[in-house]
Amino acid sequence: MTTSLRRPDTEMREFSAPPSLPQNLQKILVDLIELHLQGKQAHWNLVGANFRDLHLQLDEIVDTAREASDTIAERMRALNALPDGRSDTVTASTTLPALPPADLSTTDTVDLVTSRIYAAVDTIRSVHDEVDAADPSSADLLHSIVNDLEKSAWMLKSENRKI
Repeated sequence: MTTSLRRPDTEMREFSAPPSLPQNLQKILVDLIELHLQGKQAHWNLVGANFRDLHLQLDEIVDTAREASDTIAERMRALNALPDGRSDTVTASTTLPALPPADLSTTDTVDLVTSRIYAAVDTIRSVHDEVDAADPSSADLLHSIVNDLEKSAWMLKSENRKI
């Protein structure tokens, strides 16, 4: 006779996240959506020296933020939470400073977008430990997003660095 390690269906349970987990992921989501939108706004209104290279670099940052927001929203759905990326919600709850509604010099744009990337990273870092305690799988996603955003910030801010 062989023994089986199979469990009956009655023992199968979905992961039950504490309410703080989707709330923390929502904070990250709105900042990533806002970063995506501000990056595109800067992309459209950029003027000055090194325009073309920065214009293209901003698209890369926008793609990074958009992909990260999708990752977070899909993780929320996997946890049976409802991501809220509506414009009213993003505007009401983002922690990123507003971007000026004007032509943006390449030099100013580098500084403005870099600070917004770091603001989004700060939000992720501020909730990381609580997310990790509730769900290490979600925290793993945050690690990857922080790595990508900090690399983008380093590459962007290097445009204005003087030696």
